[in-house]
Amino acid sequence: MGSVDHMCDDHDVQPFTTAEVDAVREAWQSIGLPGIIDVHTHFMPGRVMDKVWAYFDSAGPMLGREWPIAYRADEEVRVSTLRSFGALAYSSMIYPHKPAMAQWLNSWGVEFAATHPDCLQTATFYPEPGAGVYVGEAIEAGARVFKSHIQVGAYSPIDPLLDDVWGRIDDAQVPVVIHCGSGPAPGEFTGPDRIKTLLARFPTLPLIVAHMGTPEYASFLDLAEQYENVHLDTTMSFTDFSEQGAPYPRDLMPRVQALGSKILFGSDFPNIPYSYRHALDAVIRLDLGDDWVRGVLHDNAARLFDVQPV
Repeated sequence: MGSVDHMCDDHDVQPFTTAEVDAVREAWQSIGLPGIIDVHTHFMPGRVMDKVWAYFDSAGPMLGREWPIAYRADEEVRVSTLRSFGALAYSSMIYPHKPAMAQWLNSWGVEFAATHPDCLQTATFYPEPGAGVYVGEAIEAGARVFKSHIQVGAYSPIDPLLDDVWGRIDDAQVPVVIHCGSGPAPGEFTGPDRIKTLLARFPTLPLIVAHMGTPEYASFLDLAEQYENVHLDTTMSFTDFSEQGAPYPRDLMPRVQALGSKILFGSDFPNIPYSYRHALDAVIRLDLGDDWVRGVLHDNAARLFDVQPV
């Protein structure tokens, strides 16, 4: 495979080299997978992504440490990089931080998926009048996954303005990747309590709790054990970066292993401060068995999103 080096700017910290691609591919080839499925990757309109990157560039004071973007590059370079790594499917996690933004993002998501058929068409929402209507339109337009960011959006998942949203999503059984844990910094509405209330009302709601629910790990494991359609994604979890601030309790590992069929690989690409291979190694080094790893890196998401073999 040829080089996927890209034009760097002053913020790049990780070159995309042939050696890196080979290292990533070796991780999944060595356990007999056809590739990986990454349910938590970010592709957004250019000016929105620029603002997200500016946030991470300034996140040091908030987090107490720097957060360099390892895969900052033009959109098509990022797509090419994921494909070179062996991603058979990925998402375009879009999310609004204010009203009158989600519907525009959803339109962009339709266009992005139309020109990138390996992308799981992604949509989003915000608690506002008419949200149920445009969520219904997004489902009709082919949305395969939704993104809800409780922390950035600063909204409650049990806001009455979302009642119709959750009802339509529940009826259609389109999974929602939801950032509801209180990491890396707590928000007014983060944490498991409101998610418990939401699931009590919509017990078949298909949620994928991002980041394993960092740092309320045990509470979100409880919900995945209790509700058939609740999954967890590994995004940033178990990595050296996350272990420094919110280490995953080792006494929970037997439960993580037992829930292997409900855990999906996510990377947060491109907004990670380490290599993509390290995101894979963080999962593999848990030493929960090759079958468990195969499920997390590919099989579970292939089943949930009906990703067919290439």
